[in-house]
This record gives sequence, structure tokens and C-alpha cells, in this order.
Amino acid sequence: MLEAMRRIIQEVNSAKNLDHALNLIVSRVKQVIKTDVCSVYLCDTPNQQIVLMATDGLQPSAVGKVRLNLTEGLIGLVTSRAEPVNLANAQSHPQFKFLPDTGEENYSGFLCVPIVHHRTVLGVISVQQVEVRTFKEDELTLLVTIAAQLAGAIAHAEAVGDINGLHQGIRHNELDRPIKGLSGSAGVAIGCSIVVYPPADLEAVPVRKTDKPETEVKVFLKAIKATKKELTDLKERVTHLPEEDQALFAAYLLMLESKTLVSKTLERIHQGYWASSALKDTVLEHINLFSSMEDDYLRERAQDIRDLGRRILMHIQSGSKGAKTYHKQTILVGHEVTAADLMDVPESKLVGLVSSTGSGSSHVAILARALGVPAVMGAIDLPINQLDSKTLVVDGYQGNIYIEPSPRVMEEFSQIIQEENELSAELRVLKSLPSITPDGVHIPLFVNSGLLSDLPASQNSGAEGIGLYRTEFPFMTRDRFPSEDEQCKIYRQILKSFEPNPVTLRTLDIGGDKNLAYFPISEENPFLGWRGIRISLDHPDIFITQLKAMMLASDGLDNLNILLPMITSVTEVHESLKYIHKVHEELIEDGYKNICMPKVGAMIEVPSAVYQIDRIVKLVDFVSIGTNDLVQYILAVDRNNSNVADLYDNLHPSVIQAVKQIIQSASKNNVSVSVCGEMAGDPACALLLLGMGADMLSMSVVSLLKIKWVIRSFSYAHAKQLLEEVELLEDGVSVRKHLNDALSEAGLGGLIRPGKR
Repeated sequence: MLEAMRRIIQEVNSAKNLDHALNLIVSRVKQVIKTDVCSVYLCDTPNQQIVLMATDGLQPSAVGKVRLNLTEGLIGLVTSRAEPVNLANAQSHPQFKFLPDTGEENYSGFLCVPIVHHRTVLGVISVQQVEVRTFKEDELTLLVTIAAQLAGAIAHAEAVGDINGLHQGIRHNELDRPIKGLSGSAGVAIGCSIVVYPPADLEAVPVRKTDKPETEVKVFLKAIKATKKELTDLKERVTHLPEEDQALFAAYLLMLESKTLVSKTLERIHQGYWASSALKDTVLEHINLFSSMEDDYLRERAQDIRDLGRRILMHIQSGSKGAKTYHKQTILVGHEVTAADLMDVPESKLVGLVSSTGSGSSHVAILARALGVPAVMGAIDLPINQLDSKTLVVDGYQGNIYIEPSPRVMEEFSQIIQEENELSAELRVLKSLPSITPDGVHIPLFVNSGLLSDLPASQNSGAEGIGLYRTEFPFMTRDRFPSEDEQCKIYRQILKSFEPNPVTLRTLDIGGDKNLAYFPISEENPFLGWRGIRISLDHPDIFITQLKAMMLASDGLDNLNILLPMITSVTEVHESLKYIHKVHEELIEDGYKNICMPKVGAMIEVPSAVYQIDRIVKLVDFVSIGTNDLVQYILAVDRNNSNVADLYDNLHPSVIQAVKQIIQSASKNNVSVSVCGEMAGDPACALLLLGMGADMLSMSVVSLLKIKWVIRSFSYAHAKQLLEEVELLEDGVSVRKHLNDALSEAGLGGLIRPGKR
């Protein structure tokens, strides 16, 4: 039974579309269980019905026509209860309903299981038999497993309108069912999708049409030729290996010579598909064929075909390199969109971002906010392979994605975009006004940055300096470590752009979800691993080069601050300061008399630093609270894990108390404290930070004027009162509601994220 289950799942995963998958399932399950009927019913929720969508054993003419209310009959019983029903004689059950058009009058044995996806019943799978009998445990297990595998495919098909005849009288785009994700960057975007995917990954290749099949044929045949040469060279180089190992490369070459692999792919290209997609379908078809074979040896050859397919795909991709074309309003879509993917798109064309992994505090989401690009993260039900060149609406407020939306949805979100533009225009009048509360407290507002292209927008925002410059970005956009001179030029440009206002350069902060291709770090739990200051201290060569570049860049200027990331102990502060003083002293000895000793700060973003804050503040000139990681570590929530990312809450009472403790300790020791995490750019959080006595806030440039509006509208006394009130509340939801009510009462309702639509 386990082997049969594996084969069925393999076939379903390789199916061309949902109709094909459903027909495969009813046929294969009927064979394996040796029953008389297998059927699949799917829920037509808008019409409150469940519809027969595939069957092997009932009348084929009943497919799409037999419709039951969601609570009607035994099928409705399983749908409403969301649990299996196993009956020896179905017709004796009080809820049995005879359906004359199906030909099921002779069947007694009945087993039906629900198809459940994210707590929602999407349909059922049932088997029936003439014999009066209860189905066995392993038969039930098989059906439950198949239902679980099918659930995701149905959700994907619903999203892209790939279920024919289910929703009676309703067109797909009238359903307006969004794919659910997590808010990554606030705002709304309407545009056309471009799917990005990792190299040499067959499953990740999106379905994409071409109007130039001749060009795709040339690309494919060139890749076949290159693969043949590669395998021939390998075959000649492995003559010292046993004959059975050498035979593998000979077998690969024979596969390439076979007409099936090449001709089937060419056939698909001529049908209008680009080379990568055509190859993917052909290879997966072959894998499915071999995987379903009885013979163990032949079944294992499926992996060889997969490997060969990857080799060909690699050559297709290398042969297709060139200038990428982007839509006028591009929405970047991928399983794991990287910072490099984001930077590839011209800024004038990028309007939105969607990723099936990550959360609002992922590195790429932070970058999207810095660019002012609406983003949805952690959309695990996203049918990525089917999304290329689709019209999308990205709701970065609620974390929803609408695929090929109806005119009604397009009109609604177009109105939101217009309202956002009007709010931005209103806020521009604040640019030249000071960030001072009505009772005279000055809260300097700084910007977070990481790209030289950010500088003009940052300078024109009314910011009083750069509170956090992420130096890892220049490292991430290269294929090697940047030299001292390259780093110095970048840092000099940043320091000069804001002179005499302060600029805080954070030392290299890689690891976690920020990796360098040329310095790979492979760990099972990277957020608890080798990252931040740990890497710098373990690699003093990298650390000293960066420190020297920073100080050389500040020659003749006096606005450099250095920030140390991921500080977990007092020892790390001592060790870092030793290197900083050493570099400064050596530069003075080398004749650079105009290089001032920079102010040095510690980034407080882990609980151990919170509990040692009284000692840390005695060693540094300032502290900066990195709330993105602090929230993650306090709440034990991996911010890139979409299964738990909705538990990530900036306003959790424990987070509020930790931030308050840091600010109080810094204030007691006359050390300035800034907040540079995403809390600083959230209007509700900014109210609390004001009440706690934060000295300065640093945020993405798109948030700055909104936060200035908050500062200029709330007195320090009022903010302190709000802090005392929310400290009595038990959860983050209640805290946010209380603060949003305060914003509305002050006439700042436009800053609150739009509610569910």
C-alpha cells in the first residue's frame, strides 16, 4: 500500500493540470483498493454546493452535473464534519441520498474522506463497493494521504482559474479569492508578474509562452549539443572508475540520442512554449513513467533522467542569458526572492514583490520597504509556476494577492492607490518642519539605508542623518569581498552626502537570511548561528579592512558613527573596541591626522544583551535597538518561517517591556538610544517609543514623514500616558487597537493600515 501511495503521489505531482490529476487519482485509487467506484467532489463555495468533478465507476455524464448542497447526503456529511465516514452499507444510513443520474444504486460499501487545506474543506474523495463491507485501516490511510496531497493542488488551481465547470454561472475573476500571505511592505500595487527562480531547478521553471519558437528551438538544440560535449568529456575523464560508474555517462549520452526526449521537447516548443518549460514537461513525463514501473532498477533510473534534465536546463539558462525584459509595472514573484533579484529590476519599473517564503521582517522585505515597494511574504499557497505574466494586485497591508482580479477589485485597489498618493502629497508639507512634539520634545528622525541609489531620496526626505547604513549590501552585489579602496569610496560618498549630520555605518552583518554567494554559510539554524559580529571577530582580516575603509572615508569629516551588530556579550564589545582603537591609532601613525575617533555603538537585538544592558552602556557611546531580530528572539519566532510568522508581533507585551528596559538603562547612564528596527517606522509603535523616551528613531525613507506627523501631533506626556495604558493589556492585538484608536482620535486615521476588504 505504501508503494502504491508513493506512485500515485508521483503521478499526481507530474500531472499537466488539475483535471488530469483528478482523473489519475480516481483511476489509480480504484485499482489499488480494488473497489468498484472512486470519485472526487469539490466545493463550489459561492453557490454553497459540492460538485462531482471526477469519477471512475459512476456515469461519466454525471461529472460536473451532479450537485449537492454542502450538508446534503453522505458527501455533505463528510464536508460539514470535516472527518471521514466509513460505512458497510451506505444505503441504511439516515443521511443517504440516492442520486439517480450516477448509476450508484447497486453500491453498499462506502468510504469518504475530506480534502482539507488550511482548515477549509475543499472537497472529498470517496470509494464505493457493491459488497457490503467496512473498508480497512490501510485503505482509509491511503485515501487520507491522497486527500492531503491533493489539497494544495486544488488551492493552486482555484487561484489561477484552472478548475473547469466548478463554479456554475460565475467566471473565475468574479470569485476574487486572494492568496493569503503576510504583510511584507505596506501599500498596494497593481502590475504584471515576472517569476524569478533558482538556476537548474526543473520544478521551479514557470510555465511561459513564446511567440518565437524558432529562437527557442535553437536555444534547446544548442543546449543538447553542449550537454553532449560535457558528458563526453566526463566519460573520458572517469576511465579510472569501475565500469558500472563509467556506464552512467554512456547511458546519459544514449538518452540524449533517443528521439523521445528531444522530439517531445521540440514538439512542445512548436506548441508555443519556451525551451525551459518544454524541457521540464518532457523530463517530468519521463520521470513519472519510470517512477511508476514495478522493477526497482528501472524505477531508480528516474533520478538519472532528473539529473540529465538539470544538466540540459543549465545549458539552456546559460545560453539564454542577456538583458532581461521587464514589464512597465513589474511585480516580482518567486519562491525565495533575493536582494539581488530585486536590484536587477529597474527602479522605475518595480511596483511590487511577492514571495512564498519569508515574513515582514525578512531581509528582502526590509529592502522592499526601503524602496517603497508593496510586498507580500510567506504566501505558501502561491502557484508560482503558473504566475508568469499574470495581472496581480498586491495588497501589502493585509498580505493578500489577487490573481487576474475582477474589474470590481481593480477599481477598489486603484482607489486605495489614489488615496495613498493624496496622503503622500499632504505629508510633503512636513518635510521642512522640525520633528518636535507639541510640548517641545525634539525626536530626531533618521533614515535606514543600504544603497547609494537611496541617497537622493534620503537627502530630500527631511531626515537629520543616516541612523543605519547596512554595509552588507555592497558585499552582496559582488562576486567577491570588496577591497578597502572600493569600500572607502562608497562610505565616503555616504558620509559626504549628509555632512555635518551623523551617519551610522553598521559593520558587516551577514548570516541568518543574508548570505554571500562567495562566502557560503551552511547551518541548520542560521539565525542561532554564525552571524553578525561573530563573523567579524572570527575574521579580523575582513573586520580590520572594513574598519580602516570606514575611518579613511571619514578623513576631514566628523560625522562617522560605527555600529556593532548582534552583540550578545560584554566580551564582544571589548574585543570589537580593541580592533577599532587599533585601526584608529595606526591611521594616525600613518599621517592621517584629520581622522577623528568615531563614536561606537552596540546593536541590542538579542535577550542576552538586554539583560547585560547596564554593563554594555558603560562601554559605548550609544546603543541602537534592532527590533527586527529582538522580536524574533524574544518570541522564539523564525521571521522567515511563514508557518509561524503571524506570531511575530512588534507590540507583544514582552517586546514592549524589553525595549522599555533598554531605553531606561541607557537614559540612566546618559547614553543616547536610537531605535532602528521596523518598529521605528510603524506609527502605532512610534507612539510607544516616544512615551518610553527614545532619543531618536531611524526608519525607511517612505515612513519618515508619517512618523514626523505622529511626533508633531502627540505630546510626550500623552504618549507616556498611552504607554502606561497599554502596559495593562495582555496581547499585541489589544495594544495595536488601543494605539490605532488614539491615532484616529488625533485625526491621524490615514496612517492606520486599511482593514480587511
